[in-house]
Amino acid sequence: MQLLKPGPFPILSDLQLIAERLPVEGGRLLELGCGRAQTTRRIAEELPVREVIATEVDRVQHEKNLRITDLPKVTFRLGGVEAIEQPDGSIDAVIMLKSLHHVPRRLLTQGLREIHRVLRPRGIAYFSEPLYAGHFNEIMRLFHDERVVREHAFEALRAVVDEGLFLLEDEVFFDSISRFQGFAEFEERILGATHTEFVIDEMLYARIRDRFMRHVGPDGVAEFRNPNRADLLRKP
Repeated sequence: MQLLKPGPFPILSDLQLIAERLPVEGGRLLELGCGRAQTTRRIAEELPVREVIATEVDRVQHEKNLRITDLPKVTFRLGGVEAIEQPDGSIDAVIMLKSLHHVPRRLLTQGLREIHRVLRPRGIAYFSEPLYAGHFNEIMRLFHDERVVREHAFEALRAVVDEGLFLLEDEVFFDSISRFQGFAEFEERILGATHTEFVIDEMLYARIRDRFMRHVGPDGVAEFRNPNRADLLRKP
């Protein structure tokens, strides 16, 4: 397993990899850390899943998710990876999209053991994590440097593979594209996220805005090519 790898990589999306590599046909999927449920929606609407259980540890975002009423296949739950309220062997695939590194280090091993517990035999856990590289990462590190927590998340994954708790099915490096309709959208989506409290004074705010605006094109859109790593771990 590799933490980093030089790019560029093929442009893919988590949804493409989930559709191709996970047991979605009639599957019961558990998404841990669903955030605003944007990918949750696409999984439920575009893939032939039976059910998606989408959990979020941020109570503010969870309350917003509960107001979503047009996704009959989706059940929203409040909770973290360290205590999953599902029976043993009841889930076909577990998904964590850019969320494993948000788990406190002291809870990582416990959380991965919980994922192992709820997966059926031969079930797959899909962990997609951003690499510590790229222009978007350079903006983010101005106010929220995630180098250390991403390293801890990777080491936790490697440890459960080395232990034999999971088998490494595959490790995929890919680039994804993110777009913002100007700085206002970046401020709303990123700086205004309720799962993390950022300390940003006026000087730092100006630096963030200046760095972001360097990537805004004539159409007012900022586009970033972001490197990612997806680890697919199979329960023996």
